Amino acid sequence: MSNNAFEKDYSDDSFWDKVKTYAKSAGETALEPALKMYYAATDADTPTWAKTTIYGALGYFISPIDVIPDITPFLGYTDDIGVLCAALAATASHIKTEHVDKAKDTLKQWFS
Repeated sequence: MSNNAFEKDYSDDSFWDKVKTYAKSAGETALEPALKMYYAATDADTPTWAKTTIYGALGYFISPIDVIPDITPFLGYTDDIGVLCAALAATASHIKTEHVDKAKDTLKQWFS
């Protein structure tokens, strides 16, 4: 199943609800690529194809239907991380320094 199948599951509110609810259990490893891509997707300079890829991956991240349920100890976010990293690799040329900095600042606020 492609990431784009999950694009319809994406919304800003659902993304932030999931991130805030599961921040500690998902950890920085899962959240950093998600935040980088979120900030890239909100940038007007990011092309539509990259936004579609990003929203598909973020839709998978927030979807309650996963290959490995997020409530599974230790393994629950491995599929999410894999999907996020694949989307990040595909869209990396559109992740600007400002997106990375915003993601790191957000993580510092949450984990400091």
